[in-house]
Amino acid sequence: MLDKSKLKPLQTNNVEDTSTRNFSPTEIAKFDKYAESWWDPKGQYKTALDFNRARVNYFITQICHHLGRDINQVDPLKGLKILDVGCGAGLVCEPLAKAGACVVGIDVSEMSVEIAKRHALKSQLNIEYRHEDAQHASKNDHKHYDVVINAEVIEHVPNKQALVKQCSQLCKINGCIIMATLNRTFKSYLIGIIGAEYIMRYLPIGTHNWCDFVTPNELQRMATMADMKRVTQIGMAYNLLTKKWHTTSNLSVNYIHVYKCLATN
Repeated sequence: MLDKSKLKPLQTNNVEDTSTRNFSPTEIAKFDKYAESWWDPKGQYKTALDFNRARVNYFITQICHHLGRDINQVDPLKGLKILDVGCGAGLVCEPLAKAGACVVGIDVSEMSVEIAKRHALKSQLNIEYRHEDAQHASKNDHKHYDVVINAEVIEHVPNKQALVKQCSQLCKINGCIIMATLNRTFKSYLIGIIGAEYIMRYLPIGTHNWCDFVTPNELQRMATMADMKRVTQIGMAYNLLTKKWHTTSNLSVNYIHVYKCLATN
């Protein structure tokens, strides 16, 4: 059970000096504005919740495969140390904790971290949330985690290569690194921005900037430079008829790369 005394009042601004940090105050403000909404199963962004659920199921399957775990066990991730970089309100952290993992979530949005703490308390999950960035974490938790997850974060930071390297530095040798983001294609612009934000309103308007999307080849190059070896990749797609998300071989919009960490630095 989480200690209520550790929870701080929600804050709507963040005055920390960001001049040497790998994040944008503008991007933080975007997610602060909607942080309370992400957990509402009947709310405006419930489709994003469904997307997250399908994606995390894939994450857990890949982690079990990579680290030799039996996914059919009650707690298939028991004993594993997992870090979620850019955890937001905790949507990825909570399912991992329910699967038995020892989970740490970090985010540069203090508001998101406080909301994540409150929801974990409500869910009776012992998750450690920290208001910090990957640069700071990589120095303190060097090679500490069996799994490092970076989902829908890289497209929001100014120095993408630095983020990938920091994820590698945080992961144990032969550990698992999962990177999920959006491809920079005409289709991703139509579906991921025009469709999801402006027409269907699955996401808040302004969530994404298409120019910051990362192609699979670009991500692969950054990962290679960070001593990471890709072991698999998959796309995510939404079926308008069934209203369900599913995995696909098509990487043109949302996609996931799973890596083995080779780095010793």
